[in-house]
Amino acid sequence: MNPSPRRLLSVLATLAAWPLMAQSPAQPPSEEATIQRFRAHAAPRAVAKRPPLSAEERNTIQRFKETKPSVVYVSAIAPVQDLRTRDITKIPTGTGTGFVWDEWGHVVTNHHVITVEDQGKRIGDVNEVEVTLADGKTYKGRVIGTSFAYDISVLQVFAPLSAMRPIPIGRSSDLQVGQSVSAIGNPFGLDHTLTRGVISALGREIGTGYNTHILNVIQTDAAVNPGNSGGPLLDSAGRLVGMNTAIAAATGASVGIGFAIPVDTLNRVVPLLIAKGRLEPPRMGFETMGSYEAQQIFGITHGLVVKVVDPDSPAGRAGLRALEVDASGRVKTMGDILLGYQGRQIENEGQFMAMLELESPADEVIFDVLRDGRVIKVKLNLKAPKKKEPTSI
Repeated sequence: MNPSPRRLLSVLATLAAWPLMAQSPAQPPSEEATIQRFRAHAAPRAVAKRPPLSAEERNTIQRFKETKPSVVYVSAIAPVQDLRTRDITKIPTGTGTGFVWDEWGHVVTNHHVITVEDQGKRIGDVNEVEVTLADGKTYKGRVIGTSFAYDISVLQVFAPLSAMRPIPIGRSSDLQVGQSVSAIGNPFGLDHTLTRGVISALGREIGTGYNTHILNVIQTDAAVNPGNSGGPLLDSAGRLVGMNTAIAAATGASVGIGFAIPVDTLNRVVPLLIAKGRLEPPRMGFETMGSYEAQQIFGITHGLVVKVVDPDSPAGRAGLRALEVDASGRVKTMGDILLGYQGRQIENEGQFMAMLELESPADEVIFDVLRDGRVIKVKLNLKAPKKKEPTSI
């Protein structure tokens, strides 16, 4: 019986496919084989061509290069005594940023950069600092002027004047919201860090650690972090328009809200601090014990312990009493404790000095004084006493 043509074709197709059907299914290459195969293609990537830097980028780079030599790293140095050996060792207690103010070796920074703190509480100030310039060299500096009210300090740095380049000074009175600004500082100890942003708001008011408020403060979204304090805020021309001072208090880090003291305030206050060491408060004729010392010795947490009174002064003429000590330095008689000034409570010496800096006292001022367990009022006449005319003979 002859097969039909259709069946014959089916048999021939089966025979043609037989060699393929007899083979096992194809296996994918192993992972190791793939790795080895692709290793052979290892080679540097071709560099993609980029267009020229934008005008804005070129300007930012140039301004940073020009300003960097004016920005310094500030480290506060405080003496610490070993209770066992009584040896005195100097250790860094805080760091921040500063900038060269003029050609005479003066550096400006925030006062809180050079304070000594214990568990977040301010216990005093330092007089000696170390200042590291942009070239990496470190020099000794001393605090020569401080304003508590404005949180500003001026340092005299003992470096070659040729190594210190003053920062260009701008103006803050004509700034506008939306204007580009840059901040340079040492956040978290990382030196000469540049951040950029805009002026977010003007005319802000911020508090200081001395219960005072700084007016006309600049708000910016240029990133400002711990360590940026005391650093410059620059306009697009590379001029100083503010000193970075604070961040949003609730965060402790940058969230796009930073604050800078306006340069117009700096340009008014800094020359006075260089010339006189402080903003001239009225002479009252008494000295007080440091708040931290008073707390350690007497347990006093508020108010000022009167330590010395000049008899020929408003305080002396008003009968203000100083504490008395014996030859060994032990307290014999407790003096007056100043609790209030012009109706406001006195917290510590910094806050009291700030109150004096911010307002011009009247001819007479009144203190609330704790004396012998009672609170009394003591009035100081700040007017200079009239000189007696010589008697004719």
